[in-house]
Amino acid sequence: DAERERLAQDLHDGVQQHLTALQVRLSLAADRFGERGEVEASAVLQEFVDDLDRAIDEVRDLAHGVYPALLTSFGLAAALASAGVHAGRSVTVHASGVRRCRPEVEVAVYFSCLAALDNAAKHAGPVPVSVEISDTGGALEFTVYDSGAGFDPAHTPVGAGIANMRDRIAAVGGTLAVDSAPARGTRVHGSVPDPRWR
Repeated sequence: DAERERLAQDLHDGVQQHLTALQVRLSLAADRFGERGEVEASAVLQEFVDDLDRAIDEVRDLAHGVYPALLTSFGLAAALASAGVHAGRSVTVHASGVRRCRPEVEVAVYFSCLAALDNAAKHAGPVPVSVEISDTGGALEFTVYDSGAGFDPAHTPVGAGIANMRDRIAAVGGTLAVDSAPARGTRVHGSVPDPRWR
């Protein structure tokens, strides 16, 4: 997780900054060509500026996917709300009043929720997904639920996504359960006792 955070920072401070500097230089060059009446050259350079703008957005999204700065700065509620907005589907996040807890717990819960959202995107079909985070006083609990296709856990081998979620949550002393049935959706629920609220 520390390496993820370092990599995200490197993407932001390195590649993204270089692309932004190049974008500014190309924009200035496009303006100068336009001022001299060289409209075609100006238009071509402006297309490069637009392409760079899209590339910068992609690098920003990549850095966010590697390790979201919002998680470090503002905690689970803000980071998951942002992930929900960028999910490309209807995702509702309920996490009001959740206190900050030790960083490794926040990271484990965040990436487990992302994995559950990813599984829903792949398998549930075009249905809304909800994410709920709650502070029970003695534990941090989370649930990711969709009302989609579901599956029969008795006849479906556990995939890498679920195994990774279980490992992440177990590493911080928690448990993770998956409840699903065909045509009844899937519910991923995790609980981390004593998350050391801060």
